[in-house]
Amino acid sequence: MDPISTARYGLMAASRRFETSATNVARMGVEGEPDVDLAQETVGMIQAKTAFSANLSVIGFAQDMWDSLLKIQSR
Repeated sequence: MDPISTARYGLMAASRRFETSATNVARMGVEGEPDVDLAQETVGMIQAKTAFSANLSVIGFAQDMWDSLLKIQSR
């Protein structure tokens, strides 16, 4: 299993989650739109931000491991 591909998928999922919550907040108060729970949407955006950061950390860690492996092989 490739950690970078998995993290990339996680980044895309977190982006979609954040975008959905932001769109829901932007539509608050618009007639004909369903009621929006601002607290729930805020929590959703915070969770998406945390997931995005975690996936970026995975990519950074995988890159560090790859760089270390290349250094070992070049000796």
